Amino acid sequence: MNTFFEQNGCNYEIQGDYQLPCIATKKQNELYIGVWANRHKQYLKQHHRIKYYNLLTSERLYPYLADIEEQAEAMFSRLVKSLAEKENVTEKLKADNPMLWVSKMNNIRNRAMEFVNSEVIFV
Repeated sequence: MNTFFEQNGCNYEIQGDYQLPCIATKKQNELYIGVWANRHKQYLKQHHRIKYYNLLTSERLYPYLADIEEQAEAMFSRLVKSLAEKENVTEKLKADNPMLWVSKMNNIRNRAMEFVNSEVIFV
């Protein structure tokens, strides 16, 4: 008697005393998954397991993460640029007082990172 799984053209593999179904996913395109996407992936794994496994098993996880990476990187760059302009952190300041420029830019980057984390990554 064939199982439903076998009737649909699939087969089993014997692992010790068990028969496990041979399940494979389609080959997916290589997508860039950076820091932002990895943070979001970890967040999904820890706090939204159902969504994570639904995306994973439907083969939509990596396109989804690539989109998150793109959104987060664009938002981060835009925020750093606009905050630097508002606070007059310019190349002139960099030439005149490099230590002050570094401290201000680090402050701006940290604020932008926190904003991106709260709006895109940990949602």
